[in-house]
Amino acid sequence: MDPKRVHPESIAAQALGHVDERTRAIIPPIHVSTTYLRDPDNQYRSGRVYARADNPAFDSPEAVINALEGGHQAMLFASGMAAATACFQALAPGDHVLAPKVMYWSLRNWLMGFATLWGLQVELIDMADPATLRAALRPGRTKLVWVETPANPLWTVTDIADAAAAAHGAGALLAVDSTVATPMLTQPLALGADIVMHAATKYLNGHSDLIAGVLVTREDGPYWQALRKVRAQLGGTLGSFESWLLQRGLRTLHLRVRAACESAARMAAHFGAAHPHVAEVLYPGLPGFIGHEVAKRQMKGGFGGMMSVRVRGGSDGGEAPAIATAANVRLWKRATSLGGTESLIEHRASVEGAGTPAPADLLRLSVGIEHVDDLIADLEQALAKAHA
Repeated sequence: MDPKRVHPESIAAQALGHVDERTRAIIPPIHVSTTYLRDPDNQYRSGRVYARADNPAFDSPEAVINALEGGHQAMLFASGMAAATACFQALAPGDHVLAPKVMYWSLRNWLMGFATLWGLQVELIDMADPATLRAALRPGRTKLVWVETPANPLWTVTDIADAAAAAHGAGALLAVDSTVATPMLTQPLALGADIVMHAATKYLNGHSDLIAGVLVTREDGPYWQALRKVRAQLGGTLGSFESWLLQRGLRTLHLRVRAACESAARMAAHFGAAHPHVAEVLYPGLPGFIGHEVAKRQMKGGFGGMMSVRVRGGSDGGEAPAIATAANVRLWKRATSLGGTESLIEHRASVEGAGTPAPADLLRLSVGIEHVDDLIADLEQALAKAHA
């Protein structure tokens, strides 16, 4: 299958038309061997030495994700965190990096903890403001600009093309965490990014049954080769069965993302329309949302399945009604993560703790693929109980 001649939906559904050459099976086999036979003359003509870096179980999901992103090559990791941190571990102590103030909390903590202690010069900025980004860049010293868009949990939108131009003008690379957008909605490499990262645990797999991460590069080069060494030497690689599960999840990516986008848009409109118990809805698809115009340019086919609601009431700034709302849901699940078939609700300030940018009244919603009327009705009754 030529990925340039077919739609992304066909690439995902057929895993690039994969057929096992030996058995003619249309589903890739699970390869569990950890080591591979050396040729009699001491060579490895198969190209495989050891499964930490050469596992054939990686081949199909990496190829599919790379095709969906329009990249040069993809590389699987044991988790989204392993993939993301590799982008910084491939740099040298003393290098200056820029990252957004609003971003995935675990990576933010790692950057301000381990990465800083290791010697990286980490600066957190308002990445959605082009002027702030340009002012923070240090030509010749800034090596990497990290963007997350839409950014968890406020769904801040950053103009990828503008950020790429600014970063490249200062001699830096641009890496984009596109977990929430998925390649079905945004292709950062086509907008100028150098690296795309996905926490494949989320939408790419979509079934809440594996932990995985992936990087995709626009081109080969020293930085990509450094990333390959980080994966091989630090050992943050995915298992064979998990790779197979990821490939299976990818086959329905387009259907799940489309359903989540449609339901999230319905929910955002419903709860954002002067709702008596909701102070604000944060969703890139709402016309009044800051960043909506940028989202319209770089998100094609929908605005994602992630949104947040800020709950009205309470003398504590809305924290108690928000927590009470989450406590009273019946269909929504109170759990951490996002991008699965099931809808999840979470009070992010409680999870993130001190220093979180999440307001105390905020509930993060990962809209799944249940019937949207059931999701709306369940959240309605939970809000009503919290305010009774």
